[in-house]
Amino acid sequence: MSTDFDAFAGPWRERFNRGLTRFLPQPDAQRPQLAEAMAYSLANGGKRVRPMLVYSTGAALRYEPDQALDTVAVALECLHAYSLIHDDLPAMDDDDLRRGQPSCHIAFDEATAILAGDALQTLAFEVLARCDRLSAEQRVALITDLAQAAGAQGMVLGQAIDLGAVHQSPDIAQLERMHQHKTGALIRASVAMAARACGASTGEREALSDYAGAIGLAFQVQDDILDVIADTSTLGKPQGADNARDKPTYVSLLGLDGAQSKARELLTQALDSLSGFDDSATALRSLAHYIIERGH
Repeated sequence: MSTDFDAFAGPWRERFNRGLTRFLPQPDAQRPQLAEAMAYSLANGGKRVRPMLVYSTGAALRYEPDQALDTVAVALECLHAYSLIHDDLPAMDDDDLRRGQPSCHIAFDEATAILAGDALQTLAFEVLARCDRLSAEQRVALITDLAQAAGAQGMVLGQAIDLGAVHQSPDIAQLERMHQHKTGALIRASVAMAARACGASTGEREALSDYAGAIGLAFQVQDDILDVIADTSTLGKPQGADNARDKPTYVSLLGLDGAQSKARELLTQALDSLSGFDDSATALRSLAHYIIERGH
């Protein structure tokens, strides 16, 4: 990550990683591999972009990190980890590497990986439901937010569109719609759920929503760029995988220069959305820069 964002993210990431394991189940004596596979996929590194968005949004709203933000961050990362396990499966993207390590179905086996993903998905909702720091009304609203972002009108829909786009030639609007769901939905939820937990005003939530929409798309544009210009060790997954599968990307539709221009345009949109915030939103601004600068 960039030095600027590390200054904010370091303590938050340490806080998040320290508390993460207490949410995981203990290994069952009869089938310990399930809990082991969950821990392997959830605690095995990662940029923690979604939890960092939660804490950065809290900072923008001058809300100190507490159990509520920790819980929202854990729920989002559980949901994200489940999606990565399932995305890597042979029936989906069929990737053997994730974060520079064997994918869950390689490290364990395919059935265990599927079940670990299932368990992490349900754990995300359980931790929200059990958080005493949040009111009952907040818990219901946050569970709804996460379900909508993750399900058949959110991330899962985006993945379905992605699978159907292989060997096809969608236009840029169709590609954007796919990524607004597949990648953007959970990024938007990270900001929206944090804002809800912090009691943000309507105006603050609208501005933060605009910011999240821009960086959610920028994240995927940069992923497409990195698939072309970065190596496997930098990516933590096979380089050139999208091209090998003949998947449409921003680079394939816009060219490398066009995709890089699109990423810069989205960065400008994200920063403009934060114009009503003072220095409390510095971490969000730094995170937006990091998203399009990672890998360089």
